[in-house]
Amino acid sequence: MHFERTKDLKGNCLFIGKNLIRMILLLVAVSIVAFALISASPIDPLQANVGQAALGSMSQEQIAKLQEYWGVGQPPVERYLSWAKDFVRGDMGTSLLYRQSVADVIGVKLGNSLFLMIMAWVISGVLGFFLGVVAGMNRGKAVDKIIKGYSLIVASTPAFWLALVLLMIFGVWLKVLPIGLSVPIGVEASGVTFLDRIQHAILPAVTLSITGISNIALHTREKMIDVCESDYVLFARARGESNFSIFRHHGFRNVILPAITLQFAAISEIFGGSVLVEQVFSYPGLGQAAVTAGLGSDVPLLMGIAVISALFVFGGNFIANVLYTVIDPRIRKGGRK
Repeated sequence: MHFERTKDLKGNCLFIGKNLIRMILLLVAVSIVAFALISASPIDPLQANVGQAALGSMSQEQIAKLQEYWGVGQPPVERYLSWAKDFVRGDMGTSLLYRQSVADVIGVKLGNSLFLMIMAWVISGVLGFFLGVVAGMNRGKAVDKIIKGYSLIVASTPAFWLALVLLMIFGVWLKVLPIGLSVPIGVEASGVTFLDRIQHAILPAVTLSITGISNIALHTREKMIDVCESDYVLFARARGESNFSIFRHHGFRNVILPAITLQFAAISEIFGGSVLVEQVFSYPGLGQAAVTAGLGSDVPLLMGIAVISALFVFGGNFIANVLYTVIDPRIRKGGRK
């Protein structure tokens, strides 16, 4: 018994170590690809941020100083190695647009985005799982057709279009929710309450939730149908067990595992959707900062956002894999074989 426990512990550590190494290599690959794409961008940082008219009135010495500040003319490999060396030491550089440390800018923007995305992540996960279970246990009935139709329609609906519709209905017509930003206009930071932040985050969070429900609902529905068609569930129905009893004793443990994995994998979708949603609602989060940095050729800020975003996405998948092996150790053993 002790030998088996020691063997399982070593297997868990080995599995986690392999996934950590894989995640680190993926982060390095993301940073290289992101830097290469930024370097290949046709946007001239001087014209984008200074303006052609202002450049025409400057002397060559002033232009040379600006080019040095924006890193124009330096070899891409040299710039990447310099950035990577500083990043490993914990220095992500200084934002060229905000004139602040990249870590400070990302800290503020990420705090706003996390507040928004956590709300959307929880709502979409809970509602998607619930709708999927209800649809799967009532296959072919009216409620199943309604949930399936809703999921298919929402899955093909662009997030920015849905955001505009909700903004027009609840912000413009009904005027029950604010039309944008994360805090009320003209209010000092000390006067902003937690309720104000929630009120401003409702529309963008609901938009992200609606678009994220469909995948979890459809996937959970298919898994629940498989469970309901199994022999042990058919035997339970023959014994007269209710649908709730069947779900509690037979369905929950079989459908929660893939739902957990899909929920953590949905972090990437929420991150991607937040970029467009934050633009529509003028929400000062990480997505809006990424767009601003991209249009302004703010390489240090854009690189920092790319790596931090990838870290969250890969971290979500890593947690899902670890939870998967904790709930069902056969997956780890099968992978090792």
